[in-house]
Amino acid sequence: MHLLLKSPAASVLSLLCANLMMASAVHAQDAFADRFVGDLGGAAYATVSPIKSRDTTVTALPYVYGDWGRTFARVDTLGVKALPLGRGHLEGVVRVSQEGWNADTAALRGLKNRSNPLPVGIGTFQRTAVGGVFLYALHDVNSGGNLLEATYGARFEMAGVKFYPQVGLEYRSRAYVQHLYGVTAQEAAANQTAGGSLTAYQASASTVPMLGLAATVPITGPWALQLQWRHKWLDSSLKGSPLVGVNSQNSGFAALTYTFK
Repeated sequence: MHLLLKSPAASVLSLLCANLMMASAVHAQDAFADRFVGDLGGAAYATVSPIKSRDTTVTALPYVYGDWGRTFARVDTLGVKALPLGRGHLEGVVRVSQEGWNADTAALRGLKNRSNPLPVGIGTFQRTAVGGVFLYALHDVNSGGNLLEATYGARFEMAGVKFYPQVGLEYRSRAYVQHLYGVTAQEAAANQTAGGSLTAYQASASTVPMLGLAATVPITGPWALQLQWRHKWLDSSLKGSPLVGVNSQNSGFAALTYTFK
């Protein structure tokens, strides 16, 4: 898997992983529960589309955040804990992405639908005294591009509600960005023939910062309301696409869950 390690985000990810591998003072435990432990329920996911003429999408899907033995689910990330690593494990993961879109509006005539990426690869979740660190290095099966992510999440409690502020950085390779936001010469010609004004666009790699906040609001007993909001600032590679009409993107979800212990 070629991860374009010359990019700033990739270099940071590589350095962090190397430091974790060398941290022999602390070892993760290999005791895994033979039952599901975590939160399970249903959620409504909302994402503001960066694509012109595309509206905000709201999707009802299951919500799972927990572990069953070595397997785990973290909302949109599924995986298996393979080996102890630092304060966590080296993991094999797959991402459930909803970044794809359909060219079913008048402004997008002549374009092909963009399928959802299917990123697979490795990752780790590291518990620290000041919060958790999530690191992922993924290869998208559909576009042939790569996705690197580094996210830090803290935790504090107020009036019985648990809050999780988040900050992160997401790197997408040129092929990944081109799949979602590029326009081929053939597509541009077809769009203009249909009365559109889109021009051809060859995307470059993208590095996008993210800021978010999640919360767990207790309802009664094991029932709770899970909330999350995330804001991303789009970089020049994304904003330069004739398909994109915004400078930033918001997404979030609300889930009703039951906690299994």
